[in-house]
Amino acid sequence: MHVLIIEDEKSLHHEVQQFLVQSQYLVDSAYTYAEASEKIFVNSYDFVLLDLGLPGGDGLDLLREARRNDRQEASFIILTARGTIDDRVKGLDLGADDYLPKPFSLLELQSRMQAITRRKFGLKRQELTFGNGFLLDATGRTLRYHDQDVVLTKKEFDLLHYLLLHKTRVLTRLQLGEHLWGNVLEDDSDSNYIDVHIKNLRKKLGQFAPADFLETVRGIGYRMAGDN
Repeated sequence: MHVLIIEDEKSLHHEVQQFLVQSQYLVDSAYTYAEASEKIFVNSYDFVLLDLGLPGGDGLDLLREARRNDRQEASFIILTARGTIDDRVKGLDLGADDYLPKPFSLLELQSRMQAITRRKFGLKRQELTFGNGFLLDATGRTLRYHDQDVVLTKKEFDLLHYLLLHKTRVLTRLQLGEHLWGNVLEDDSDSNYIDVHIKNLRKKLGQFAPADFLETVRGIGYRMAGDN
């Protein structure tokens, strides 16, 4: 998951960043309104953690701008010391997905992010089944086939998880690269970086069962079949 932290308080920013990186999120940072606006416009994010009091502008205006420019894929969580009902209602009305007043627990932040992911993708829990026997546990970051452990690298796990969350949707190599590894493919659209990981993933899954549910859409990217 690709996360943008927009927070000008450096100690808090660093604390949240370290926690999310340790929890296997890919994290970008912005400290000012202008910097945040540019990153939201250029990149695709799964989550944006948004402080309201920013140098150069108000976080609510940034949220309004993002939604107006159709950045609908990102889930926004407002993190702020401005805890009035008025600010909370404005943020939710503008399209925020949740609101967490400061000071907050990092574990609660993670729990709320997981809850938003479940709602967004219609999941009842953090476990995903596929391929007639595979079970992916997003919280424990494990993959099993019946009673056997399937060992994946971090990137292979993140790739599989992202494809499963978007089951039946065709994802381009650029989309996968942006959401999982930042802008690694930006300057090399012909890179086979994603292809190599897909090949390795198919090989590992294929040791337990046919991996034909992981489909190649020629000239575009990849898709997880929806009938498995």
